[in-house]
Amino acid sequence: MKNTMTVPEEVLAAEKGTGEEKKVKFNWSLLMGAAFLMATSSIGPGFLTQTTVFTQQLMASFGFVILLSIILDVGAQLNVWRVIGISGKRGQDVANMVFPGLGYVVSLLIVMGGLAFNIGNVAGAGLGFNVMFDIDPILGAAVSAGIAISIFLIKEAGRIMDKFTLAAGFIMIVLTVYVAISSAPPIGEAAIKSVFPDTIDTMAIVTLVGGTVGGYITFSGGHRLVDAGVTGKEALPQITRSAVTGVCVTGVMRVVLFLATFGVLAAGMQLDPANPPASVFRLAVGEAGYRIFGIVMWAAAISSVIGAAYTSVSFLRSFSSYIDSNYRYVVIAFILFSTLVFSFIGRPVNVLILVGTLNGLILPIALGVMLFAAYNKKIVGDYKHPVWMTVFGAVVVLMTAYMGIMAVTTQLPKLFA
Repeated sequence: MKNTMTVPEEVLAAEKGTGEEKKVKFNWSLLMGAAFLMATSSIGPGFLTQTTVFTQQLMASFGFVILLSIILDVGAQLNVWRVIGISGKRGQDVANMVFPGLGYVVSLLIVMGGLAFNIGNVAGAGLGFNVMFDIDPILGAAVSAGIAISIFLIKEAGRIMDKFTLAAGFIMIVLTVYVAISSAPPIGEAAIKSVFPDTIDTMAIVTLVGGTVGGYITFSGGHRLVDAGVTGKEALPQITRSAVTGVCVTGVMRVVLFLATFGVLAAGMQLDPANPPASVFRLAVGEAGYRIFGIVMWAAAISSVIGAAYTSVSFLRSFSSYIDSNYRYVVIAFILFSTLVFSFIGRPVNVLILVGTLNGLILPIALGVMLFAAYNKKIVGDYKHPVWMTVFGAVVVLMTAYMGIMAVTTQLPKLFA
């Protein structure tokens, strides 16, 4: 098999709407861009807090949770990306082919969830600016939104987005590695407990899987490749490599943040419950560490803003030719609306909880649909889906379905009490 794949004339056929395709050589930048779009979409403000809090609860045994969640994440993403890549269709179109109307339901959930979480991402970007430069978080959020919007004002927005998310991911990892080294964690103990944990927290495992590949994140990188025309059997090796890379990038960031936090806690220091991740950076490196946290927080938030907006709008493109041909401006409107809600209303807690809870149902539904689609010849043709991927996917569906049901039954009554 030649090292080629089907891509559009300008690498971004969907953006130009030409539909013209040709064979070109392997595009490493594009595939890394898709991987980092997925990775940085998952590494948001919630990711930083979640990792820190779980480390505080489980200490070295949290390494086992990370390891197992990475394995499950790979199983989930390989199923989704390969089916999307083989079919050349976005997730909502595949869902509608499996069960008419289901694509509309999935799209509604993802757009609602993406919008709600984007309000939180914008808030995180504002907080990052506040930590870095001591300016008002609302002003920081507005500046951050302006930076995100500027990317989509450029004609070849996809290519710029790829480079931006790659740079953001690299910055986050390098700075957090520095903090992890400074905190001097007991690496030997962490390594042993990652294989032989003192306790296995199943809810932590399910939460990490949902937070890494749940909601719009499930489709972010896959849709990027479809929009760029990276589809068909010839592209499978590249699609697989990109999916695994995205999960591994997220895993590396999770591991280094875990080690940084574990080092601080093992030294007997206490985290600030009001802002656990910020206190890790400050305790490990001092006041400079707090500024470093600002950079990491901003990079995590702004890349999540871009990923949430891009992926959410991609779920509307199939249903409207106007949105499809003007999708960059719809993405801009999405970012603007999220910023205005945060600036004038703040983060509406009940709305965030409601859509966040419903968002937990997206991964089992979406992944379940992809598993059915993998054996539907109208969707994948003569492609033979590996049995081990199906088994992996089924395990993730069951785990995340359980988490989603538990979340809905416990959270919704609180909202309407």
